[in-house]
Amino acid sequence: MWFDTWSDVLRVLLVGVAAYLSLLVLIRISGKRTLAQFNAFDLVVTVALGSTLATILLTSDVSFVEGAVALALLLGLQVLIALAVTFSRPLRRAITAQPTLLVWEGRLDASAMRAHRVSRGDVLQAIRQGGHGDLADVGAVILESNGRISVIAAGAIGDGSSLEGLLPHE
Repeated sequence: MWFDTWSDVLRVLLVGVAAYLSLLVLIRISGKRTLAQFNAFDLVVTVALGSTLATILLTSDVSFVEGAVALALLLGLQVLIALAVTFSRPLRRAITAQPTLLVWEGRLDASAMRAHRVSRGDVLQAIRQGGHGDLADVGAVILESNGRISVIAAGAIGDGSSLEGLLPHE
């Protein structure tokens, strides 16, 4: 349990360094978006990369080359899906959650909150964290595609162009 052999420890050290460097190179090649976690799909890829790295490190049944190919496959698929989502609206809708307006002009949308399992307390907390003490000071609260909640002050709505497709009158 505490120690098997020095060769196992040496394997973890050598394969660990090689796998870590490979992952860094592959992430650099695949681009900045790879770990940005814009949506649930990106989060799943990030978790899968961590799991794959752990498997490469700790499972002697998986060779370094097999692990590196698995990492490259995950990152390659993530890049392909990101490109496809960029150019295909139907695929974007299938893979990426759409943002949802939870508050408009100081009024909570209870049905949107229920549909996305967001409580009044969650919304109020986001409003407070945004530096607002009065719901009337809030122009919009949006549940973003990545699960974060954005708060826009009533005086900062401007022309509302960042809310395209979300406003109730559209």
